[in-house]
Amino acid sequence: MVLAQLGGTISRALQQMSNATIIDEKVLNECLNEITRALLQSDVQFKLVRDMTTNIKKIVNLDDLAAGHNKRKIIQQAVFNELCKILDPGKPAYAPKKGKPSVIMFVGLQGSGKTTTCTKYAYYHQKKGWKPALVCADTFRAGAFDQLKQNATKAKIPFYGSYMESDPVKIAVEGVERFKKESCDLIIVDTSGRHKQEASLFEEMRQVAEATKPDLVIFVMDSSIGQAAFDQAQAFKQSVAVGAVIITKMDGHAKGGGALSAVAATKSPVIFIGTGEHMDEFEVFDVKPFVSRLLGMGDWSGFMDKIHEVVPMDQQPELLQKLSEGNFTLRIMYEQFQNIMKMGPISQVFSMLPGFSAELMPQGQEKESQAKIKRYMTMMDSMTDDELDSSNPKLMTDSRIMRIARGAGRHVREVMDMLEEYKRLAKIWSKMKGLKIPKKGEMSALSRNMNAQHMSKVLPPQMLKQIGGMGGLQTLMKQMGNMGSAKDMMSMFGGGGDK
Repeated sequence: MVLAQLGGTISRALQQMSNATIIDEKVLNECLNEITRALLQSDVQFKLVRDMTTNIKKIVNLDDLAAGHNKRKIIQQAVFNELCKILDPGKPAYAPKKGKPSVIMFVGLQGSGKTTTCTKYAYYHQKKGWKPALVCADTFRAGAFDQLKQNATKAKIPFYGSYMESDPVKIAVEGVERFKKESCDLIIVDTSGRHKQEASLFEEMRQVAEATKPDLVIFVMDSSIGQAAFDQAQAFKQSVAVGAVIITKMDGHAKGGGALSAVAATKSPVIFIGTGEHMDEFEVFDVKPFVSRLLGMGDWSGFMDKIHEVVPMDQQPELLQKLSEGNFTLRIMYEQFQNIMKMGPISQVFSMLPGFSAELMPQGQEKESQAKIKRYMTMMDSMTDDELDSSNPKLMTDSRIMRIARGAGRHVREVMDMLEEYKRLAKIWSKMKGLKIPKKGEMSALSRNMNAQHMSKVLPPQMLKQIGGMGGLQTLMKQMGNMGSAKDMMSMFGGGGDK
C-alpha cells in the first residue's frame, strides 16, 4: 500500500464516521479500527499503532463529536498529532559543522542502498559548500569499492579504499586520518552490510566505530522491509550508537510506516529520505509534511518548493504574471508539463497536493500517467505558434486537429482528449486569477496573498466540504496566518479531490 492509498483508506474511514447520525464509542472504535488496519498495512509496528489508538481514545471528546463539530477534522488532527509524536525522538541528531572535521559512519544491511546513500549525503553537503570525502570500509561485498569509487568520481568527491587490504578497520582508520590531514570537514565511512543480521556484522561495526570514533552513526534502512523495520533498527541500535536514520527507496510503491518504526526503535530522528536512484533524489526529512503525505493530507509547502526548484528563476516572474492574469494557453500547459517531468516521479509530485494523490495517481498507473503527458507534449510539438499561444478553443477546427494528429502520429481522438484536458486545466487556471505565489522561504506570505473567499473558488468542492466549508476554511486561513515557516504550515486539507 503506497502513501496515497493509505491516505485514501483513512480518508474513507473518517468520512464514514462524519456521515454517522450518532457518534458514540462504537462508531469511534469502528473508525479507529479501519485506521489501525491501514497503518498496519503500511508497516507501522503493531505496538505503536495500538498505543496510538489508545491515546486517541483518551484525548478525543465524544461530546465534541456528538455536538456537531467537524468530526472528521477532530479525529484526523488527533491521528496526525500522535504520528508526529512517534516520529519525534525528543532530541535532534548530531549536526556536523562546516570547517570542522566530522566523522560520519553509515551502517545497515546489504541491499538497503547504503553505499549510494553515502554518496548522496556527501553530494548534498558538497552543494552547500562543504568539503566531503568517502571511505569504503566494506570489504565483505564484492564490488563495494568499485561502486563507491564510481559514485564518488561522478560526483567529484575524494574517496579512499583498497583492493588489497581485507581489514575494514585498518582501511577506515587510514582513510579518516588521510582526509583529516587534507582538511575535509565531512568524512563519511561506508561499512559492510550482510543479507541478514548476524554476529559478525555487528562485531565488525563495533570495531570500526571504536577505531574511528565517529561523531554520528547513521542507520540506513530500506523502506520496503515491512514489519521487520522495528526489530532491525533496534538490533543496530543495541550494537552501535545509532544517532540518526535515513530511509531509502521511498519512491514508487514503497510503504512509509517503517520510518515510524525505525524512529521508535532507535530513539533517533530520520534526517533524510531517498526518493530515487539519482544523486539529487535525496530530501531532508521533515516530520509534519511526511505525516501529512502519509495521511493523504498533502504537502503544499513541499510542492511549492518543488515548483521553485524546477521553474528557472528568470521564468518565475512571467509564470506568476500569467497565473495572476488567469489567461491559460496550450504553451503554458506545455511548459508546466515540462516542469512536472523535472520534478521527479509524478506520484511523488501529486502526493504533495492535498486531496489529489489518490485521484490522479492510482496505484500502478504512474507510468501510464507519465506516458500520457509525454504523448500530449508530442502532439503540442506539432502545433503552430498561433495555436499554442491562443486561449480561444474555437481556433482548433477539425482540419487543424487532423493535421496535428498526422504530425504527431496519433489518433484524432487522442488530440481531442488532450484538448479536453487543456479545457479542464484552463478552467482551474482561470480560478487562480489574482492569486500570488509567495517567494521561496516566505510561505507565511500565503495568508496575506489569499483570502478564504478566493480559496473557496480554487479548491475542488469535495475538498472544501472535507475541511468544513467556508467556516473551516476561514479557521484554516487564520491558523496559516499565525504560522511563521514553511514547515509549520501543514494544513488540515482532507483527502480526495475532483478531476
